[in-house]
Parts: sequence; structure tokens; C-alpha cells
Amino acid sequence: MPLHLSVCRRSTEADRRLPRVIGAQRRWRPGFAFRIVAGLILATGVGASLHAEMWTLDRAVATALEQSPDARLARARVEGARALVEQSRSAWMPQLSVASRYTVTNSPMMAFGSILNQRAFSNTIDFNQPGQIDNLNATGTVAYNIYSGGRATAGRTAAREGAEAADRDLHTAHQQLTAEVIKAALDLRKAREAVLAVEGGVKAYEAALGVAQSRFEAGQMLKSDLLSLEVQLAQTRESLSAARHGAALAARAFRFVLGLDVSEEPVELAADDPALDRLAVPDMRDTSQRPELLGLQARLRAAEAMVNAAQGGRRPTVNAFASYQYDRGWELGRDATGWLAGISVDLNVFDGGQTSGKIRQSRAEVAQVREMLRKATLGIALEAERARLAHADAVERLAVTGSAVAQADESAALTRARFEKQAVLTADVIGAETRLIEARLRRTFAAVDERLALVELRRALGLNPLPTP
Repeated sequence: MPLHLSVCRRSTEADRRLPRVIGAQRRWRPGFAFRIVAGLILATGVGASLHAEMWTLDRAVATALEQSPDARLARARVEGARALVEQSRSAWMPQLSVASRYTVTNSPMMAFGSILNQRAFSNTIDFNQPGQIDNLNATGTVAYNIYSGGRATAGRTAAREGAEAADRDLHTAHQQLTAEVIKAALDLRKAREAVLAVEGGVKAYEAALGVAQSRFEAGQMLKSDLLSLEVQLAQTRESLSAARHGAALAARAFRFVLGLDVSEEPVELAADDPALDRLAVPDMRDTSQRPELLGLQARLRAAEAMVNAAQGGRRPTVNAFASYQYDRGWELGRDATGWLAGISVDLNVFDGGQTSGKIRQSRAEVAQVREMLRKATLGIALEAERARLAHADAVERLAVTGSAVAQADESAALTRARFEKQAVLTADVIGAETRLIEARLRRTFAAVDERLALVELRRALGLNPLPTP
């Protein structure tokens, strides 16, 4: 909900254009000093409580990496990729199978086969009318692939590179999640300090209203000036209420980032978090270690391996096999065993162009992944440069807002003193207090934005957003 500052019409000081600190806008506009409270704090802010659970950045990040659905989803993908590696290894292992079946038939061909397997043949058997013959067969087979045209090796390579890509995706998810946790924590600090700044404005207006009330009762102030202060105090209290309401909403958002149940349980950040001191400006510009790039490189190698696998369709397949079987029949009361061993060679002479199509498809996929890697490389380089410039801008704004707070504080103190001596108008007090509140908010936001820009810079360079202790 937009909040406005209204002042007495006879004032020229209170009609100064106030900055709207929303996004990248820097132009001065009148009557919008507390939009930043309603806009930014409603979106980001966390309530504090004397009995709240204490959170440090290290603990919050560890909790998010364990509980967040994004982290668990990435870990599940890694497990799936590793399972594919295990499947690819099976090509170098012998395959053992056991089968059994019981049949009853009077078909001459099938019955005669069962008679022979049971070693029950005699000259008295009529080939055309063998009668009803039953047979229980149990067979064990061992098979081993000697050569598969390179498809097994290519499949194993692709599976390993896929697992590598999944690991890089997990690393990417961890970095992004860590950055989100830090952002939520810093937004929490921003919201609380903004609330404190607005509370300071409320107290200043209350003090000014007390002086104005005394002057009005003494006949030294117009009723309109007194009403202007009362309206301004009411609007500032409204801004404070909106800020506190936004803090309650943001507390749930903070728990959501951590992967915890969204509840009304209060959250408290550690006052002096040593993790914030570990955030250092990196002196590197190399982005080659970004996990996204490393993951795409692994996917490129996997796609190239699949080309080799597709080309293996034009090569022969050689398999060795051996089996042992047992046959038993109750109609003839005989049983027997037998074995079989050999080597098979299969060569696909013509498949209607299926193998050629698979080769072209796999080569097209290699080209796609290669261009994806090239695009990601260019985009990440731009992202890193943008993050570097954003951090430099945040550092500059932090220095400027620090000076602005000192100047606004001194100006407000002088204006209050002159107001008590009836040397300035009510609108002058409103303008001075408004500028002080906004300067403090700008300083608060600039300090948090500098840390956020540093976190984003570290992530853009492929570094851990939160250095380990």
C-alpha cells in the first residue's frame, strides 16, 4: 500500500522532492518517502522476538542444504546418474539366468523333443501318435559379451560423464541455495533496521508534536500547523504498521528458503555473525570454474560418447554362452541332463537406415550441446562483469549514504532546536525529519545491498557465496 507524506501548503521546505528508493530509480519526487517501507519491507523482512530461535548464516545454510526441496531434488538426480553408471558396468559382467517350465502335450514334434531330452526314446514309439507326454525343464544359462562394437565402452563413458554433470548440477544448486539463504538473512536485517528507522521517525514526530501542542496552547502556532504534524505522525505510524506486517510475512519466507514448515515461529538472527566478516572481495576474473560450465562440458563429452555408441551399430557383436538343463517326465518315468556351449556372431547388414539415422541424431545433439556451452560461456562472462559493476556501485552508494546520514542527522537536530525557539515552520520540521528517516533507510539498504552484491559476485565467479571458516 503506498504511503504519502503530506505537509502544510504554506510551506516551501516540505515540498522538496523526496527520493523514491525503489529499484534503480534515483529521481526526486514529493511525498513518497515511506514507499520504500511499504514496498521493500512488505516483500522482505523478518520479525524479531525475545524468545526467537537464534540463526547464524552457517547454520541457516547447513539447514537449507539438508532440508530444501531443491537440494534434495539435486541429490536424487545424482543418485539416478550414479545408478546409470552401475548399469553400464554390467556390460563387462557375465549374465546368469535360470528358467523353468512344465508342459504337457500330444503334439508329435514337441512330444518327440521331450522324449529325446528325457532319454526315453524306443523303437516302439509311434512318431505320428506319441501320446500324451509331459516334461519339466530347468535350464541355467551363462552368457558373456566379448565384443559389442564399442557400444558398451561408449555407454559407460556417457554414463560417467552424465554422473559428473549431475554432480556439477548439485554444486550449482548448493551455490544458488546458499546465495538465497544469505539474501534472505540480509533482507531480514534490512527490514529490521528499516523498522527501527521508522520507529525513530515516529519518536521524533511525537516530540515535535509535544512542542507544537505547547506552542498552540500558548497561542504561538496556527491550528493548521499543529494538524499537519498530527497527520504526519499518523502516516508515519501507518508506515510502521505496514513494516511490521511485512516483517511477519517475511519471517515465513525465511523459513521457506530453509526448507522448513511455514509457521508463526519467530526467527532471530545472531547480532554479530562471524560469517559476514568472512565475505571477501575476490581478486579473480576467471569464470571457467563455474559448475554450470563444467556440467555442460561433461554433457558434451557424454554426447560425443553417444556418437560412438551409435556408430557401434555398424560393427559385429560377439557373445559366448553356455547352458545346462534338466528334463523330467512322469508319463514315461524318465529324466536326463544336457549342456550346450558356443559363440555367436551377429552383424547388422542392413536395417533400413536406422543406424545412420541414430548417428545423425547423436551428432546433432553434440552440436546442440556445444552451442549451449558456448552460449553459457558468453552469458556467464557477462553475468560476472555485471556483478562486478553492481558491487562497485554498491560500495560507492554505501560511502555516499554514510555522509548523507551524518548531514541529515545534523540538519534535523538544528531544525528541532530552531523549532523549539519558534525560528522555523512546522513544515521545516517535517521536511528535516523526513529526510533523516530516508537517509537512514538509504544507508541501511546500501549496506545490505553491498553484501548482497558481493555474494552475487562470488557466485558469478564460481566461488562459494559463503566462504567456509
